[in-house]
Amino acid sequence: MLKQLQHLMDHGVLRPLDLQFAKFIAQQEKNSDSNLLMLLSAITSHELGRGHVCIDIEQIEQGELFTLPAKYRDALLELVPERSAWAEQLINASTVSNGTEATPLAFDGTRLYLQRYWAFEQRVSNRITKAAQSVAVNPQLSNTLDELFARQYHFLFSALKKLENNNQVSRQQLVCDMLDVVQSDDLDWQAIDTVLLAATKSSELETLDQLIPNNHCVNWQKVAAAVALTRRFSVISGGPGTGKTTTVTKLLASLVTQAKQDNKNIAIKLVAPTGKAAARLTESIGQAVQSIGLAPEVKEAIPTDASTLHRLLGYIPNQVDFRHNKSNPLHLDVLVVDEASMVDLPMMARLLDAVPEHARVILLGDKDQLASVEAGAVLGDICQFTKMGYSQNQAQQLSQLTGFNLSAQLHNNAVADSLCMLQKSYRFDARSGIGQLAKAINEGSKFKVEAVWDKGFSDIRFHDLSNNSYNAMITMMVNGYRSYLGHIHAGDKPEIVLKAFSQIQLLCAMREGDFGVVGLNQRIEKALKKSDLIPHGDEIWYSGRPVMVTQNDYGVGLYNGDIGIAMPDPIDQRLRVYFDMPDGSIRGVLPSQLPEHETVYAMTIHKSQGSEFEHTVLALPAEFSPILTRELIYTGVTRAKKKLDLFATEKVVARGVMIKTQRNSGLVSLMN
Repeated sequence: MLKQLQHLMDHGVLRPLDLQFAKFIAQQEKNSDSNLLMLLSAITSHELGRGHVCIDIEQIEQGELFTLPAKYRDALLELVPERSAWAEQLINASTVSNGTEATPLAFDGTRLYLQRYWAFEQRVSNRITKAAQSVAVNPQLSNTLDELFARQYHFLFSALKKLENNNQVSRQQLVCDMLDVVQSDDLDWQAIDTVLLAATKSSELETLDQLIPNNHCVNWQKVAAAVALTRRFSVISGGPGTGKTTTVTKLLASLVTQAKQDNKNIAIKLVAPTGKAAARLTESIGQAVQSIGLAPEVKEAIPTDASTLHRLLGYIPNQVDFRHNKSNPLHLDVLVVDEASMVDLPMMARLLDAVPEHARVILLGDKDQLASVEAGAVLGDICQFTKMGYSQNQAQQLSQLTGFNLSAQLHNNAVADSLCMLQKSYRFDARSGIGQLAKAINEGSKFKVEAVWDKGFSDIRFHDLSNNSYNAMITMMVNGYRSYLGHIHAGDKPEIVLKAFSQIQLLCAMREGDFGVVGLNQRIEKALKKSDLIPHGDEIWYSGRPVMVTQNDYGVGLYNGDIGIAMPDPIDQRLRVYFDMPDGSIRGVLPSQLPEHETVYAMTIHKSQGSEFEHTVLALPAEFSPILTRELIYTGVTRAKKKLDLFATEKVVARGVMIKTQRNSGLVSLMN
């Protein structure tokens, strides 16, 4: 067995860490078949490196040895007992327990874990299940929700004026879409149309309040806020443009209003996994607070500066644990976590441990995006409960708070009652190719994806790979980067340069190869020099160089994923690298002080999470790779706000969108 595992490591299938862990288990094991324990411990470690929290030994019946190449399977299985004996062998093993003893491995009867990850999963499950129980809600909050989520008739009025096919059917469709009508059969559409045609200003449409009562509509943003009011743990998930931050801002306003009515103060914290995501959350919450029209005292109580998770928890140099934990909890009443899909299982466990028992935790994120880089898919696991719908008690409570008729299901699962999926995109309308393409990718249909391209949307373009299209992509990036480089040459402020740089970004699926970030960064840099947009020569540092931090540095205050631009200091002309900080400020750092970093004319799709770009250029490799999944392509496409150029082959895209990432964990079973 050791020879076989060594062979797998030599061929790059296993990591040295996997092999060493297997050796350690074999040396410690006293009771069970050491070959089996070596094999399963190596695979458990290997799968953890691929993002899986555990291995399910029942999966071997499907003919695969987890994700190890099939050609190695038979030789390995010949050296271990029959599959039917594995569970008994694990139960009797001295290196394995049910999780309650200090053994290297934990086995729950089906799934095998590294002990630490079994403990992480238990902590997350226990905290979520407890916090997801119903809490008392002040009935007056329904009035607050009605005010915060009142119909915005000026949007409907404006849309009516722009309606291309202004006939009764089109007007009816527009009303249903903009007022979230879900039950239209028994409405008096003749009377409604009379109001629409007679209106000369938006206020005259308010008559529709009587003609289209709330119980004929469902505004999922309002439902999401109501869900979060009824639980100490909640999830608001939705794709790009569905209004997650607008919803949570109105939710926070509701909580602040309730606290003020009770003569209490409420401490709210906003966090995100990366500095870039925290900066975006700061910007979007700040804009929402100003646009919603809240009372001054409510505005003041809602923070508009977000932190990173590491900064919130209090990083301790050279340690994996943080200053804030179960024994030293955070001082807060409400915690909002944006981009929650990026939070891995260990971080989620540590975060929930540090939240005081009385506090509310609200997770925001897109369940269809890429899961965390490290092990686990916590948001995705939690969101599986949305299929269950709301229990009868929760549907009734939400109906009382919102005025909507919500259907009930026969279950009593607290986690399912703590979730809401936002289903309507406010950024992408029916004329948006980006929204249609994202939806088609999510449905996993190559035919629907092809159909979107055939509709000729103006905001998306597909470029079949060839030498000509590859060169066109490089030229596109050079032209796109002229703007921010021009601002540097003009001596503009760093914030203007950083904003101009974020207008366009090239995203790649791979690191290596012609379509990887390393090669594309070199080619773009060479093309920029040829166009005299950046200095010639071989100097590593030059004015205009964009860099991405690749390692957290808590001393300097820069984190993995932070993007900065090198440019002269306006005062002393020394070259500094300027970063957007999470609090909205701009910070300049000398190149010599930077943590590990790399040039970032192109970046991986993974690194782009938490960011958005006006124009996204997405490059997929010419040959298929297992890394190309539905979630990866969807995440790349949805980084685009207004324009997308995709360079790929139809064959690679078609195959990729049909592959959905599945990460093994026991979290769903624990919370069921």
